[in-house]
Amino acid sequence: MEGFGVHTSMWTMKWDHAGAEKAIAAAVNYKMDFIEIALLDAPAVDAGHSRKLLEKHKLRSVCSLGLPEHAWASVHPEEAVAHLKVAIDKTADMGAEALSGVIFGGIGERTGVPPTEEEYDNIARALQAAAKHAKTRGIQLGVEAVNRYENHLINTAKQAVDMIERVGADNVFVHLDTYHMNIEEKGAANGILDARDHLKYIHLSESDRGTPGYGNVPWDEIYAALAAIGFKGGLAMESFINMPPQVAYGLAVWRPVAKDEAEVMGNGLPFLRNKARQYGLI
Repeated sequence: MEGFGVHTSMWTMKWDHAGAEKAIAAAVNYKMDFIEIALLDAPAVDAGHSRKLLEKHKLRSVCSLGLPEHAWASVHPEEAVAHLKVAIDKTADMGAEALSGVIFGGIGERTGVPPTEEEYDNIARALQAAAKHAKTRGIQLGVEAVNRYENHLINTAKQAVDMIERVGADNVFVHLDTYHMNIEEKGAANGILDARDHLKYIHLSESDRGTPGYGNVPWDEIYAALAAIGFKGGLAMESFINMPPQVAYGLAVWRPVAKDEAEVMGNGLPFLRNKARQYGLI
């Protein structure tokens, strides 16, 4: 999971034949090292078709998801394991390297009270089983810390580290996101330092989820901290301009956050790449 990548939300959130062909061709055109595929409906994905496209274009990939309500690990650990196993198998069948994201719960999952030990116990048990299955398929699992408005369970890098150490599997890593860090961490660099021993993947997302470099994310602080820990993982640009209603609801995206693909890829991508070069990350 090294190099510079992009989330498929730039072009599609539906990974069917048309979506895969469009997103992969576009990622190759922008000379990305890898693509992050959103597995919103893993059983429906034609893994063989995706694998052929990825291999044809020599494009590496990772997959990501959030769990549906019936499989939230905090309350339905067995269902979570079943859901994750299907996604892990699909990830492996596509030839992707990892399955990451909110693999511990749902986008929009909130009880209205602080997390309980029972919830964390259920999550740890589910992730232990998922990690064991993932290892048989050569897949790594990423735990993404997300902000308090989207999930009440794992909001900071430290909480993600705590869960990973509780799970105790060597194929589980921390996945950070600059959008969420800008809300939750006491300084973006502190989050990166907290996760340094487990950090393998980071979403580069602006404070409004639009065009990177046009918001409030402290990019120099983030890149300097990544350079300081010798970060060698995946740098994935994530901006949302093509949101289906069910995803927009969970993410609370109510208005266009960028004009179009040309704005994000024409301005945001060079900004992020130049910063990465400045700090010796690519």
